[in-house]
Amino acid sequence: MQHHPPPLVVVMGVSGSGKTTIGAALGQRLRVPFADADDFHPPANIDKMSAGIPLTDDDRGPWLATIATWLGEHAASGGVTSCSALKRAYREVLAAAAPQVFFVHLHGEPEVIAARVAGRPGHFMPAALVESQFATLEPLEPGERGAVLDVDQPVDDLVTQSLTLLDSRDTEAIRP
Repeated sequence: MQHHPPPLVVVMGVSGSGKTTIGAALGQRLRVPFADADDFHPPANIDKMSAGIPLTDDDRGPWLATIATWLGEHAASGGVTSCSALKRAYREVLAAAAPQVFFVHLHGEPEVIAARVAGRPGHFMPAALVESQFATLEPLEPGERGAVLDVDQPVDDLVTQSLTLLDSRDTEAIRP
């Protein structure tokens, strides 16, 4: 029987894809800590997004470094974090700190995601920024460890699919 180290997962996707919901449920099922990357944003980033201003790579740099540190600290014990990780360069920052990280990309059609974001009261990310997130998004590529799941499914199904993928995480980017 092959022994895997504890799973280290980034649940990624655009705002409104369900990263926090799936990430928290996955962390609970795996019995590992969960961290919501939104909690790592400095106030300046939240202020920009709340004002409808997309973040730049310079804005994201320190935020990604903090998430990468969290991943590195949990590499031996396992963990799950939600993080948009929209560009391959961002995912490379995270993977540099934790090479065994597995990306679960929650993908949905722009209309589905926009409706979800519009229905979220009190969140700092306005629906107007969803289009900019899709424009920034670079899907998982060959060589990246991860899989793409369609968000238009029940939470339990997405968590179960994620667990199945983690059992076979020696594979590279898996597409539906």
